[in-house]
Amino acid sequence: MNLLHRLRRTLTAPPPRRLHGVPVALVNARPDIDSAAVLERLDEALALIAQYAPHRLRHLQRDIRGIRVERFPTRGAYFPDTRTVLTELTFLARRDISAAPVASSILHEGVHARVHAFRTRVLRGVAAPVGAREERLCRRAELAFGRALPAELGAPVVERALASLALADAEVAPAIDWTVAMGRVQQDG
Repeated sequence: MNLLHRLRRTLTAPPPRRLHGVPVALVNARPDIDSAAVLERLDEALALIAQYAPHRLRHLQRDIRGIRVERFPTRGAYFPDTRTVLTELTFLARRDISAAPVASSILHEGVHARVHAFRTRVLRGVAAPVGAREERLCRRAELAFGRALPAELGAPVVERALASLALADAEVAPAIDWTVAMGRVQQDG
């Protein structure tokens, strides 16, 4: 990366924030989405994790370098090279769902981070593709979280986790063409 590119990236980087002990970077190129409301929703989601799965929040604080919020083709993702959890901007901006599915998604990606941390520490960096076994581990964590929540909050989390756990291996961890997926995001704005 050349010096000019690094300088431009530094100058356009969002100011650092911390929510519940986790560094947060927000990239919002959508004028129709209120950044403050998005950060408030992220705070609500992390507060649910802190209250109903505090061990998961502690793992998240240890296993990742931060959460990045921006447009992306999925609700969430974990990037092992930067140890960053991504939470999708428009998903956070939705007000037709509670903060529980958002928290569940973050928790899910935190399990990916936990598995990666284990591989790095214990298995000395043995790389393995994210497969159905790891996805099911993440979904079981979501299920446990959903069941720990008050029923009215946890119901959609439990329903989604159970539906995902019932899928065949190829469906629970499908292959994604990221070029096509990113093209759709750019098309939608």
